[in-house]
Amino acid sequence: MRAAILVAMLGVGSLLYGQQQPASQPSAAQSGTTAPVAAPTAKHPPQAKTQPEFDAYKAANANPNDGAAMEKASDDFATKFPDSELRVILYRTTMHAYQTANNADKMLEMARKVLKIDPDDPEALVGAAQVLSERTRDSDLDKDQRLDEAAQMAQRSISTVDTDIIAPAGTPQDKLDAYKAFLKSSAYSILGTISFNRDKFADAEGFFRKSIDTLPSQPDPIAVLRLALSLDKQDKYADALKVANQAVQLTEENSAAGGLARKEQDRLVKLTGGTAAPTTAPAAPPKN
Repeated sequence: MRAAILVAMLGVGSLLYGQQQPASQPSAAQSGTTAPVAAPTAKHPPQAKTQPEFDAYKAANANPNDGAAMEKASDDFATKFPDSELRVILYRTTMHAYQTANNADKMLEMARKVLKIDPDDPEALVGAAQVLSERTRDSDLDKDQRLDEAAQMAQRSISTVDTDIIAPAGTPQDKLDAYKAFLKSSAYSILGTISFNRDKFADAEGFFRKSIDTLPSQPDPIAVLRLALSLDKQDKYADALKVANQAVQLTEENSAAGGLARKEQDRLVKLTGGTAAPTTAPAAPPKN
């Protein structure tokens, strides 16, 4: 799965941030110089201020794949070091652990803890928006509020990806670029899902196309399937069939998405009198 691969790549990078030893610099008084006026600085990788903080961070990060253990360790660390920059890494790692465990409620809770510390964190913005967009039902009394919040988070992540993803020194540029593209692609897919759920099918089509075009080497099968559905809803049956064929190629027959893709393909074949494309290597869906 493209998400698992790319999230794992960034997860490794996130762990490396905290492994930088705390900087030890003389104060102005110690060096005999006059302290300069502080100037705005660019966002930098989270770093420990003291050795005890760094040691506590390493201990808290001992079980990065266990959501419950990470949550407790992160909360304990945040209580002991309430101003630590490393809190973001621990809660983000916990968010990914809960995501892997398919625990959406806890994933959203951890994303919100990250955003309370850093409102511009692109990973947490995308994670929270994803849960809100996928887990909001028509029967929810706060449906519109949840979808509005998800849309705002997704839009914000698109504008902060290029400025707020800070990779450790030595990270290959192609991997960093791929991860940024993955986050943007995910954000556009979320916006497409929200538009689709609000019956704004033309808007949904545009967002799903942006999602696919942003990372054409690894198109999201769900975005491709939902693009086909968006086209179908606009009576663009021939175009919808082309994209549905793509969705079938990208999904396994026995998966939930694969079953829906094949059902949509069958429907469009009957409507258009067209043919189902044979399963071959994935190809990018047609652009506008």
